[in-house]
Amino acid sequence: MEIEVLADPASVARRAAAVIAEEAWKAVETRGFFVMAVSGGHTPWLMLRALADSGIPWPAIHIVQVDERVAPAGHTDRNLTHIEENLLDQAPLLPEQICPMPVESIDLEAAAGAYAANLRDLAGFPPVLDLVHLGLGPDGHTASLVPGDPVLDIEDADVALSGSYQGRRRMTLTYPILNRARRILWVVTGSEKVQMVNRLLEGDRSIPAGRVRSDGALLLADCAAAPQHRADKEGVICA
Repeated sequence: MEIEVLADPASVARRAAAVIAEEAWKAVETRGFFVMAVSGGHTPWLMLRALADSGIPWPAIHIVQVDERVAPAGHTDRNLTHIEENLLDQAPLLPEQICPMPVESIDLEAAAGAYAANLRDLAGFPPVLDLVHLGLGPDGHTASLVPGDPVLDIEDADVALSGSYQGRRRMTLTYPILNRARRILWVVTGSEKVQMVNRLLEGDRSIPAGRVRSDGALLLADCAAAPQHRADKEGVICA
């Protein structure tokens, strides 16, 4: 796994947007379209704002979700709410180019299966996403793959439902589809993440994030989240 250390969350967000734009152009030139899976988080919303101004070939872009909380439409807990505010409302992107997880469905199991079918329509069988953007929690979770949840052991489905975590159930992509992605982009900021960044870089499979493949992955971290020796190696001056 490569790591780049940047000064602050805003710098991480801008660099992440630049990486996504580069991958988008490569995918469109090679295959004619680009399918990206987006996670939630404060820095990622800045990333999407920066991406909206990047001038990528928007008609060929498709956005899917890494995970989503089971909450009403428009709720601030919903990742989709922030994706719409920071990308759909800012970029020349049509609503149908965003594929929201159907967490308002009465039958969530069936909804997870339907989302998996949508991914196959967009990205082939089995679906191979061009880029997956992931975050990292202080407990080592990524997507909604959280410590101790049975969803960690799912190997025969690309989309599944987790148990309640921080007060809400989640719909999430699972390891099989994450590990098929052409590129993994980690965006991690904040001092509460530094221990888990170390464990992720060490390939610690005892944390959920450590079970995501590391080859071809890029981790963008701010000074607060990065191990000090990594910042020193990158030549980043951290206040």
